[in-house]
Amino acid sequence: MDTSLAPTTGWLVRGKDGRLTAYAPTTDGVLRWTETAPAGPEWSGPDVIPATGVLPYLAVAQGADGYVHLVGLRRRPLPDGRTGTDVVYALQYQSGLAVREWAPLGTPYGSDADLAARIGLPSAVVDADGSLHVFVRNVGGGVCGRSQVPSGKWNKWADYKGSEGLGAVSVSITPEGLMEFALPTAERVMRWKQETKGVKFERADDILSGAEPDSLTAERTGGDRLTHFWHTSEDRTVRAWRPSMAEPATVGTGTGTGPIALLRTPVDGHDCTILAHRDEATGRPALAAYPTEDEGSGVTWTLTGEPCVGAPALAIDARGRVVMAAFGTDGTLRVTRQKDESGLALAAWSRA
Repeated sequence: MDTSLAPTTGWLVRGKDGRLTAYAPTTDGVLRWTETAPAGPEWSGPDVIPATGVLPYLAVAQGADGYVHLVGLRRRPLPDGRTGTDVVYALQYQSGLAVREWAPLGTPYGSDADLAARIGLPSAVVDADGSLHVFVRNVGGGVCGRSQVPSGKWNKWADYKGSEGLGAVSVSITPEGLMEFALPTAERVMRWKQETKGVKFERADDILSGAEPDSLTAERTGGDRLTHFWHTSEDRTVRAWRPSMAEPATVGTGTGTGPIALLRTPVDGHDCTILAHRDEATGRPALAAYPTEDEGSGVTWTLTGEPCVGAPALAIDARGRVVMAAFGTDGTLRVTRQKDESGLALAAWSRA
């Protein structure tokens, strides 16, 4: 498995039929594993989704309809000898079935191949109407985005400004269906949000903290709130922040790399936020949990499984169990599930 590009999380999703699907980008296409029945334990695959010219990086977005949108960046030779760049997406309607052909969305720079080649890797989210929205870091370190409308047509690329941004854009949607995206710089995290549904975004207050590029993710934690999580650029510990907080909170003492996988779910009847990341020292997956929005309750990161590549992912299976998945250093998909007992104890890892 190619690990030269930034990892993503969110690559483990549950379809309308209750089956989980895992996706992994490679230089030969996107690999896909699918549960043979809801809640496993058996998996089929990996199937190969052809992706000619698409870089081994993948953003995965899913809407309430269960459709899965795969978003990547494609390079292609141009007649003048230069390399063309396009943001592309493909759509899967049902678990385990065929994926539609990759469709190009271009870039914010039209026919300027030299500028297009310098954009960041894309991020994506599906809004409450089932429309896809994609975002990239532009050559000035700000953010550009392109939005689909309910009719299926696409608006033109929009420039949301900003500067000095690093890595990929983090994009989320609130419980009220409003989108928000963020991009770290060396000293702060820039934010944009919607006041009403649509395609208009406004600049919000920055988060005054440095964040490791490509580590930023967010989870809905109550009301209309999102809580943002990231690894600090100084010591790789996890920080959490939402607008009601005067400053970011430290989430345990564990240090990690890459993006943080997030999940909000009840554990023994208590509303909890579950986090997973790749441990910096050992390369193994690590799991943590705490009562939602109570970062001061004391968080312990627990190592589990063997060393992995990329970033782990979290999901809820058809029986309501927490599932953690990761890719081993040999490229195989590894899966562990919550035991049928109190607490958040995980069963032994298995290979899909």
